[in-house]
Amino acid sequence: MKKRLDLKAYQQGILSGNRAILSQAITLVESTLESDQELASDLVQSLISKTGQSIRIGITGVPGVGKSTFIEAFGKMLLDRGKKVAVLAIDPSSQLTRGSILGDKTRMENLASDKRAFIRPSPSGTTLGGVSGKTREAMLLCEAAGFDVILVETVGVGQSETAVKNMVDFFLLLMLAGAGDELQGIKKGIMEMADALVIHKADGSNLELAQKAKSSYQNALHLGQESEKSWNPKVLLASSTTGLGLEYVWELIREYEEKMKGNGFWETNRAQQRLSWLDDQIHELLGQAFFKNSQVSELLTKEKPQVRSGELNPGTLAKTLIQLFLSKN
Repeated sequence: MKKRLDLKAYQQGILSGNRAILSQAITLVESTLESDQELASDLVQSLISKTGQSIRIGITGVPGVGKSTFIEAFGKMLLDRGKKVAVLAIDPSSQLTRGSILGDKTRMENLASDKRAFIRPSPSGTTLGGVSGKTREAMLLCEAAGFDVILVETVGVGQSETAVKNMVDFFLLLMLAGAGDELQGIKKGIMEMADALVIHKADGSNLELAQKAKSSYQNALHLGQESEKSWNPKVLLASSTTGLGLEYVWELIREYEEKMKGNGFWETNRAQQRLSWLDDQIHELLGQAFFKNSQVSELLTKEKPQVRSGELNPGTLAKTLIQLFLSKN
């Protein structure tokens, strides 16, 4: 393990835009070591006043839709417009090794080699929904380092969409055309969460199918009720190969930003997200303290076989363990 820097070195490195130190700082916040967690907490707190100026965009879609190729092409277009882009790509983790499987830096080689961009693949580990438990902290560190567009890529399965929606300003859903069922297994609820749908790979012989799919999706979205933020999701076509639609996607996001800041939803949403983050942190820290308690751990180990065999109700043991934990704290 690399030797940890001190708080001041992390601060100076991040504020100067040093990508190597930013990467080390994200490794620090992802660490499960108690000493690292304490330093990471102090670091994020010390930089909190330097955050919040970026636009945070969540990008999801079914496997095979081309999220990484879209992000690379979209990111390059943003760099050409003078933006500094950070990509937080949540890789699915191996259930055996807990290691990251996909390696987004490899899949976004051109973007990763540009000094105006920063790509950070993070294994989802055991976090519900495939979103790194430390994505929020990583996002704040990227903002403090001067990145003004943060792209958060999800695995695109399970609960990841809900988790990412709760930490970004704009939620983009990538879809494919000509895959049989136009909904492609995407639940209606996920479509309702999206601020925009993009029919990806709209090029070559697939362009006509994409145009038909666009009409179908737009009609489906119109059947839904207008959200509290008074925004009707749009459907756009895009191709990472030809560049079709990429600028329109960005223009739509900027239109959304202007409207949400104008009606007050932008800051209301971010305030609610901060409170949700607080709830998540409380649950996480309580869980850590609970399982670290020696008496709880001892009783849990002793009684687990009875739960496994069906002799003991899991709810009964859970209540007993919690009562024991509370009585010792």
